Amino acid sequence: MKTRSRSLAVTLALLGTFAARDAMAQDAPDFSKLAGLIRWGGVALSVLVVLGAIVVVRVIADGAARLSRRFAHRRPVIQKVESAARFVIYIVVASICVGLSVRLDPTALAVIGGALAFAVGFAMRDVVAAFIAGITIMFDRPFQVGDRVAYAGEYGDIIRIGLRSVQMNTLDHNIVTIPNNKVLTDVTSSGNYGALEMQVAMDFYIGVDQDTELAAELIREACLTSPYVFLERPVPILARQVILETYIAVHLKARPYVFDCQYEKPFETDVHLRVLRAFQAHGILPPAVLHREVTGASGGSLRSQQNGPSPDGRRKVQPSSEQ
Repeated sequence: MKTRSRSLAVTLALLGTFAARDAMAQDAPDFSKLAGLIRWGGVALSVLVVLGAIVVVRVIADGAARLSRRFAHRRPVIQKVESAARFVIYIVVASICVGLSVRLDPTALAVIGGALAFAVGFAMRDVVAAFIAGITIMFDRPFQVGDRVAYAGEYGDIIRIGLRSVQMNTLDHNIVTIPNNKVLTDVTSSGNYGALEMQVAMDFYIGVDQDTELAAELIREACLTSPYVFLERPVPILARQVILETYIAVHLKARPYVFDCQYEKPFETDVHLRVLRAFQAHGILPPAVLHREVTGASGGSLRSQQNGPSPDGRRKVQPSSEQ
């Protein structure tokens, strides 16, 4: 056994020695070939070209700023022309610098082509992912153009579904661009999903000592009499007791439908104004702190009074007692 172990160790040592000799015998990388592809005089000229391009870009930016101040109504067009000119200058300068600094023989073209292919592939990975996600959205259809959608804290109408991104017009009239691959990985909520009508949830709060049934009927009547309501759908009114800050209140939630999702906010405003007027006319009060009726030591009783907003918006405290 000892003899075999010694022979195995000697064999491994010899194999390692031969491998090291073969590695040393290989040619070292010849950097002179790579250096031969560079025109050092052209590099110096390229530096001058870059400096000149920087000056030209600054002159264009200053000229565009002056024109924008002078012709304010044409500012978007001027800014677009400035951006296009800046992009063209970058491409032209890059082409000139490569032509001056590199000898464009087959070896150089192969090196430059490989570098460009790697750079473009790395930069286009998100674009390719968004393109594939756009095709998936076209078939899966989580939402459609015209839908009112909530996504990542934004809420508005989908105005365009492209192969790279989705555009949303918010209720503040801001155009939000969402990459398609982000849409597939996040949760998206569609209010109408291809239909014109949409449910609009509205919340109302009244005191626990108020007539809840009357309040619910007044809310339903306000929804049904609004010019924006979609009458083919029912108007359910849900009620439950909640704690609102320090008040015990009754929460009434109406779920009517608006006939067109574009009128969601006008519908909500109209119903709230109608409900406020009806509550004031029938004396239905908002939540308030209530004092229960208790029996005093002398046999008298204290009546239940409220401490909260009155119909005119002022807070009142009305303790009273009976003996």
